[in-house]
Amino acid sequence: MVREEKVPLVKSFFRSQASSLLATGADFLVTILLTELLSVWYVVSNALGNLTGAAISFLLGRFWVFRRLDPRWYHQAFRYALTSLSSAALNTGLVFLLTDYGGLQYIVSKIIAATCVGVFFNFFMYRYFVFR
Repeated sequence: MVREEKVPLVKSFFRSQASSLLATGADFLVTILLTELLSVWYVVSNALGNLTGAAISFLLGRFWVFRRLDPRWYHQAFRYALTSLSSAALNTGLVFLLTDYGGLQYIVSKIIAATCVGVFFNFFMYRYFVFR
């Protein structure tokens, strides 16, 4: 079993960004495959991509980024679900606004939304709320 420790802020920030890149890669892959290959409406495929990325992000956050291995993982999972739903709503709303009202291509909108939400919302929520 991995020893639980409070990971220093800067170290957890950089680990979080690496974890986010992996989770975001999965998110984008699902979004693009569903939209381009299966002709799923981009808003739905974006939400499903977010959910895929969220599952990967939770596991990496718990075991590697923040190393918070409380045996009552379901408490973390519940807080994570709340945070992920908020994050998905922010991401999806921003993608919609930037695409439909900003005239950007949906992938460009998704890159902008994912970056903003990831840096300014997700990291702080994960560190101080989910994996506290």
